[in-house]
Parts: sequence; C-alpha cells; structure tokens
Amino acid sequence: MLDIRMKDKSARIGVIGLGYVGLPLAVEFAKAGFEVTGFEVDAKKVKSIANGLSYIPDVPVEEVKSLVKSKKLNATLDFKRLSKMDAIITCVPTPLRKTKDPDIQYIVSAIEKVSATLRKGQVVVLESTTYPGTTREIVLPMLEKNGYKAGRDFHLVFSPERVDPGNKKFGIRNTPKIVGGMTPECSRLGKVLYSAIVDRVVPVSSTEAAEMVKLLENTFRAVNIALVNEVALMCDRLKLSTWEVIDAAATKPFGFMPFYPGPGIGGHCIPLDPQYLSWKLKTLNFYSRFINLAEEINSAMPEYLVKKVADALNARGKSVKGSRILVLGVAYKKDIGDVRESPALFVIEHLKERGAVVSYHDPYVGQFHVDGISMTGTALSGAVLRKQDCVVIVTNHSCFDVGEIVKSATLVVDSRNATQGLVNKKIVKL
Repeated sequence: MLDIRMKDKSARIGVIGLGYVGLPLAVEFAKAGFEVTGFEVDAKKVKSIANGLSYIPDVPVEEVKSLVKSKKLNATLDFKRLSKMDAIITCVPTPLRKTKDPDIQYIVSAIEKVSATLRKGQVVVLESTTYPGTTREIVLPMLEKNGYKAGRDFHLVFSPERVDPGNKKFGIRNTPKIVGGMTPECSRLGKVLYSAIVDRVVPVSSTEAAEMVKLLENTFRAVNIALVNEVALMCDRLKLSTWEVIDAAATKPFGFMPFYPGPGIGGHCIPLDPQYLSWKLKTLNFYSRFINLAEEINSAMPEYLVKKVADALNARGKSVKGSRILVLGVAYKKDIGDVRESPALFVIEHLKERGAVVSYHDPYVGQFHVDGISMTGTALSGAVLRKQDCVVIVTNHSCFDVGEIVKSATLVVDSRNATQGLVNKKIVKL
C-alpha cells in the first residue's frame, strides 16, 4: 500500500522544478529519510546538485552535500524517470503575461511529462500558484487522457506552496500545509505524504478551495500593503510621520495588524497571485475592485519614491538629470538575493529615464539582467558614498550600517524606515 510506503519512508519522491520552492521541499523530504529525485530542465542546477552545491540561500550547502553523498537526493534532466516515482510534486513558475493573463505554460509542460510516464498508484501534486480550477480543468484531463481515473488509478492533489525566502522563524516543517484532493482518497494520501515533513496538515474540501487559499493569503497582503501605501501618501500631505502613526496604532492589542509602506511590492507572489484571481473572476463576469485598486496603488509607489528623490534634490538646488544616485538594495526583500518583480528595478528605470547616473549596491545581488536593464553592483565605501548626490535606501538588508551610510552620504532618501531613530537633516523619508 502506498500510504504504508509513505509512512515508512520507502516511497520514492520526485520534485519537478528545483527553484525557491522545489529545492527546499526536495531537501526536506530527503532529510526525512525518503529517496528524492529532482527533475529539471536547467542543466546548471542538475550539475550543482550532483556536486553537492546549493544555489538557494535558505538551503545550506552542507545539507545538500550530505544528502547527495548518502544518495537520498539526486537531480536529473531525464523525465522518463518520473515513472519510477511514487509521488510527484510539481513546483514550476507561474508568471503573468504582459496582458496580466495567467501564463501556465510551465505547468502544462510539466504535466505533459508526468502524463507520458504516469503509472497506476502514483500521487501527483501541484504546488505552483494558480487560479481556482486549474487542477480540475487543465491538469486532470491531461492525466486522464490515457484512460486512467483520478482517485482510482492515480491520486491528484493541489497543495499551495508557502515558502517565505529568508524567513528564519517559519520553514517547511512548522508552516501548516493545505491539501485539497480531487477525491477524499486523494486528500487522505496527500495528507499522509506531507505529514512526513510538516507538523500540521490541513485538508480542505477540493482542489479549488486549496487553490483559492493561496490566492486569498497573498491578496490579503497586497490589499493591506496598498492601504498603508495610500496612508503614506495621506500622511505626506498632512505633514505627519507615517511610521509614527502606524507604530502608535499597532499598540492596540485587538482589531489591528500593522503593515508598513515601501517603494512597491516584489517577489513572485504578492504582485502576481492576486492577478490570477482577478483574471479568473473576469471569466465569470465579476470585477474584483479591491485587487485592481491595490495593484494600481502599489505599482505607482516606485514612481512616488523617485518623485521624493527629485524633490529632495531640487530642495538642494539639483536636478535628477546628471545627478549621481546610488540605490541601496535591489532584492525585493531584505537578506535575500531574489530580484523578481523588485520595486528597486522600477526605481532604477524611472531614475535613468530622468537622466540620473545610477549605480547600486546589494551584497546579495552581484549583478542582474531584467527587462533590458543590465547592471553590476558597486562596492560600498565612504569614498563611494561621498561621491553620490543621493543615496536611496530601497531594500534595507540587515548587514547595512545605516548610521555610517548617513554619516558619509550627502543626502539619503529612505523608503523602508531604515533610518528610524536617526535625527539628521540629510534624511528624507517616504
């Protein structure tokens, strides 16, 4: 029985996609005692795993090296080996097209490979964030086209990823896992599978409910970030400190949860996932006003930050054009090296369009190439800071000594309250 093999760790686990979600998941199953195979189209990632190397900051090299050496973890480009797996978990990207429509080509490609090797008794799980209905409407027909039936011949589950890169408190083990199966038996086996690596597994009634859970989580964050970003605009007009107002409101022990303003939102989840829900609802003739308004407000924040830079320079008799501006931090959040949808990239783009001479420093991002913009980071020193007309703090990594930065810089525009407690006329806050 498959559930017995999952409980005694003799089941073989396959993970498709070894990125920010897939590699930590594969490592966690391998640490639990399973034999895990990662399936990739990127030969560089496969080679890294074979050499016992990790390219994801949250996954220690020592763990990968040990698991590869003990033959609990391996990676391959050969998708025919999927037929040997007892459980197959798909963790591939789900971007948006420029029209803000869902782009599920990576899901389709992965499931085509699963379908080509599907055998009876396998559990197939989709973790990639997507719109409600994807598992039933897209994945299920692809897997049943050869005559197999979900819940009888194989088991189909949706279980949304809840990875938070750089989070030292919550990881895979202590973050509850949602599972929604195509049938009750699919849900039961999904729960057995994840219970081997997660302390608490929460079943829901359907794959659609599980898909919706993930979108609700990130829509909640997107809408509340948009609210507090608009509060920042209000406080600016009212000549009030946004941070003081939020911190005071946060002393209320009930009915309030603090969110904080910033230069925009980044990462794969918050900027994109609500748009998946919005798109789905449009197909049902429902207009999601909160989601669209939140996207409008959050998308405008990089330009608002650039306006603050322009106003600060103007107050000192300088224009943006020709000014030397150092962007401090280009990752979308602190202490990671991920620049996906980072607001810093839009800030840099707007500054360049205004004629600024832009450089950046980020200890986690040595260089990047996104949407036609290629840049290499510069080393941070007192001499470099003194040459700048303005330093813009976009991402406040823990390693930054903001006090020392403020001492050397001529002007600092702070979008993350990094300069909290510092009293200096050179500081301009969001």
